[in-house]
Amino acid sequence: MIAPIIDEMARDYAGKVVFGKLNVDENMGIAMRFEILSIPTLLIMRDGKEVERIVGAVPKQLIEAKLRKYM
Repeated sequence: MIAPIIDEMARDYAGKVVFGKLNVDENMGIAMRFEILSIPTLLIMRDGKEVERIVGAVPKQLIEAKLRKYM
């Protein structure tokens, strides 16, 4: 549901933001490390540390607003 939004944002912010996707079924250790309990969960990282977490399907405008705080 949120994948098309992330794909679009990856194109829009190319060279400014790096986006990654993780299949939690195939990478349970990483999901546990970051305490991902719900899908979708978006983590905004800065300097290797989590600065924001968005859980659930949210509109693109909300994701962009939170992301811009750290750009």
